[in-house]
Amino acid sequence: MTNTSLLAPYSAGPLGPLPNRIVMAPMSRHRATEDGTPLPVVADHYAQRASAGLIVTEGIWPSSRGQSGWRFPGLETAAHIEGWRRVTAAVHAAGGRIYAQLMHGGRHGHPLSRIDEDAPAAPSAVLVDPSRVHVRDGGKADPVTPREMSLDDIRTAVQDFADAARNAIAAGFDGVELHGANSYLIHQFLADNSNLRTDAYGRNTIADRIRFAVEVVRAVADAIGAERLGLRLSPGNPQFGMVEADPGPVYRALLDEIDGLGLAYLHLTDNDSYPALTDLRPHWHGTLIGNVGENGDPTTREAGEAVLAEGLADLVSYGRAFISNPDLPERFAANAPLQEIDAAHLYTHGAEGYTDYPSMERQLVSAQTSTST
Repeated sequence: MTNTSLLAPYSAGPLGPLPNRIVMAPMSRHRATEDGTPLPVVADHYAQRASAGLIVTEGIWPSSRGQSGWRFPGLETAAHIEGWRRVTAAVHAAGGRIYAQLMHGGRHGHPLSRIDEDAPAAPSAVLVDPSRVHVRDGGKADPVTPREMSLDDIRTAVQDFADAARNAIAAGFDGVELHGANSYLIHQFLADNSNLRTDAYGRNTIADRIRFAVEVVRAVADAIGAERLGLRLSPGNPQFGMVEADPGPVYRALLDEIDGLGLAYLHLTDNDSYPALTDLRPHWHGTLIGNVGENGDPTTREAGEAVLAEGLADLVSYGRAFISNPDLPERFAANAPLQEIDAAHLYTHGAEGYTDYPSMERQLVSAQTSTST
């Protein structure tokens, strides 16, 4: 019988045992140095949220070729590994579990925001979006047309993911999540308007369209073990101008191809135009993390438990609620109110709006101190 409480432990499959079914979703926060090394405050941030059943980090570029933004973190160099080792040590000391999300930007990125100062490469030479993009020092610029990836570029990108996954394990992460969602490189190969290729990685057949995603999954599974690998997908997500007119057949074929590999989990985002959880759940026989807040209202406890009750997912990921509520599971357990987000400091580079949200315990102590004085 399905347990419908977010606070219930979870022990099935290679991901378990977890103390609850609440996953901290990946969220970019720009707290890295210019070379991509996570700042010391990042360790505090994730350790504060260690009561989540599982933490998935912000998107981390696997190599400078996949860097999508200024002050986004990487997992390519010795400095990166050492910086993330401080993060994983802090989370583990606090009793948590943490996966690194590997995020290759593909057509995202701008020479003004990239270490190599070059144009990004993507499945096809298609602009990310007609709007202006964020660049170094808080400025904005017109997007640049990406260079179409050659077959050698594609092979290199697959290898970059595998190498970064090994670096993640060396840094102490419990596993790795591949970002195949929200308009980044893997998603770009899957979508209609960002993949105009006519070769073996193109859009002529579904087998061609899913080939890159399958190769990356297999390469990373070979590198670190399938039991330490998760995959995030967001079928039909229109973010950054992505178009998928009929995502169902593509994503069913992708899951059927990788379902038997024994991955730690699938992290799946629902969409108003395509009920991904309902349609794809029968095609996935392992642990499934559901996300129902993308491009919509923040997910409540009730909404998360409804997903569990319907049998659409085993775990539920929360993004915005974890930004301002480091002890989110405890707040759910106590039916306590949630704190508001400090929007002005979401993408700044210090502790303000990042590690200064008080826990319930700190709020109680503060209230008692105020009363006694």
